[in-house]
Amino acid sequence: MITVLSQILGFIGSLCLLLFGMEMLSNGIQKGAGNRLQTLLHKISGNRFTAVLTGLAVTAIIQSSGATTVMVVSFVNAEIISLTQAIGIIFGANIGTTVTAWIVSLFGFSFSMEAAAIPLFGFGFILKYFKKLKIHNFSDCFMGFALLFMALGLLKTSMNLNPESVSFLQKFQDLNFAGLLLGVLIGTIFTALIHSSSATTAIVLTMSANGSLPWELGAAMVLGSNIGSTVDAVMSSFGASVNAKRTAAVHVAFNVTGTLLALIFFQPFLNLIDFIVPGLPTQNITNHIAMLHTVFNISATILFLPFVKQIASITEKVIHESQKEKDAHYKIPIILPKNHVSTDLYVFQVQKEITKMAGRVMEMMDYLNQGLNQNKESLESLAEEMNFQEEYVDEMNHEISYFLQKCSRLPTANHNDRNNYANMISVIQNLEDLSDECCSMMHSLCKFKKEAEEASLENQTKELVEYFNQVHIFYEQTCTYIALGLSEIDKVLLSDVEDKIDRTKRELKKVSRKRIENGSNVKAELNYMDLVRKIEKAGDCIFGVIQAIQPNPGDSLLAAGSEKNLISAQNVIINTKSRKAFVSGKEVQLAVKEYELLALLMENKGQVVTREQLLASVWNYDKEIESRTLDVHIGLLRQKLNNQKLIETVRGVGYRIL
Repeated sequence: MITVLSQILGFIGSLCLLLFGMEMLSNGIQKGAGNRLQTLLHKISGNRFTAVLTGLAVTAIIQSSGATTVMVVSFVNAEIISLTQAIGIIFGANIGTTVTAWIVSLFGFSFSMEAAAIPLFGFGFILKYFKKLKIHNFSDCFMGFALLFMALGLLKTSMNLNPESVSFLQKFQDLNFAGLLLGVLIGTIFTALIHSSSATTAIVLTMSANGSLPWELGAAMVLGSNIGSTVDAVMSSFGASVNAKRTAAVHVAFNVTGTLLALIFFQPFLNLIDFIVPGLPTQNITNHIAMLHTVFNISATILFLPFVKQIASITEKVIHESQKEKDAHYKIPIILPKNHVSTDLYVFQVQKEITKMAGRVMEMMDYLNQGLNQNKESLESLAEEMNFQEEYVDEMNHEISYFLQKCSRLPTANHNDRNNYANMISVIQNLEDLSDECCSMMHSLCKFKKEAEEASLENQTKELVEYFNQVHIFYEQTCTYIALGLSEIDKVLLSDVEDKIDRTKRELKKVSRKRIENGSNVKAELNYMDLVRKIEKAGDCIFGVIQAIQPNPGDSLLAAGSEKNLISAQNVIINTKSRKAFVSGKEVQLAVKEYELLALLMENKGQVVTREQLLASVWNYDKEIESRTLDVHIGLLRQKLNNQKLIETVRGVGYRIL
């Protein structure tokens, strides 16, 4: 009794160590691979063969077909890939998961696993402290392999049963086809419980190597593990979109149908494996089982791959889209598995949701543009639509922020990932602030139109429309940068746009004060200035979005310093550290005196720099230098910068840059 209990407890402990080792191995590979996994998934095309290869590669890398299928369901749910692409990836994932069986078969039983595990674990642990080397991210990968080998060694010990204690397994074969079905059922249930077909296969290989499991029953259990592996996809589709449910249904149907076909032609199938693998099953059973797993998944893929479009069409007809799918409330269409997840694989999904959120805010900006150009009677319907959009954007802000916070707590998230998530949260919070400002502007606009005097309404509205258009165009540019990214030069140039919005606000306030001094309606002017203030506040929110967007790496402007070294004016930027000038992002070759002259004017942007100051600073006020030299250099600068309006001549005094 004590012996049986110790074997059961030993098996459970070994199984837990095996699962933990596989999870650590998967997480370690994902940490080391970083955004290369994301790049791989980005290369998915409509080509079904490319999709199969993608699924195969990703699964072979992360050592989990369950994780791959959950990702696929999530991507379909987020409308990043189509159903037909997802089917191809699922086919490839089934092939990729056989890599684990070959690792266990080839290395798990050919040498002392415990002897290899300890030095391998030690190497991985030491590697964690070499943080300057990029390879330190793979430390968990080595420690995961060590735990995997250690667990397999313990499994061999705990499952080293005598023939009498496992004689009941031989009786399964005497049941013929019913016995095979029972083996498939055991493989399915066990895999569904532990959420790992690779672990089930490893246990089957261990039992077969010990002589505890007959060849036919082991094959049936491996086939059953393919069905059990679909549980992750099914669970991840709960509450997801209709296309995500279709993807999960295809995964289940594919694995079940393939297993049934293998059972129908079971004996010829085993004969094929015996023909491919040299030696009798009793002599080389681990390679036989690993080969069976591989040939089964490759054969099923070859059989069903030509009918991908037909499979997708049938699934769409069987699983209909209900009205609930078009619910007005927002729900983030991203599924976060509890394990085996690379944070990089979800970044571009979140970016797509942020782009959708930016589109919603753009609709609100368009409503304001319509409201400014329409009479007060038509504003009520626009205000109602504005309120609906604002509530929806609030829901998006809450859902996406919460998801990003969950991502930042994942074990695979590193310091750079967390900084990236923090920037994304800042972007969506600024978008949400902008939506609040749009809603507030609409209410102020309604009040302004109702209380404005007819005599001054036309001029005031014209000024507001022109001012709002500055902000509207600014936001249109920002939406492009949200979707495509921006460079450091864009960031610096857009700060000038924000400065222009601030200057226009001050000018409009002066104009409004003059109207009040001339006897205009004070209440109407206060409503006008309130709108001006809110439009400027909207510009601040947009600039907040710009500041939160991570610039693209490798910007030539920052190659010799930081953003503090950049000075901009219109489309011209100079880097004071590298002493280089750029026009619309392209470097312009300037002579030494030309650069010094431009730098002095840009450092005093908005102020007049006298001729005497320019000559003294650039030429050290050499008496032999004629003042005409200054005018010639200014002319050359205007020509090289291709901007005649950048440097303004203040006659009789000097020059300035606006």
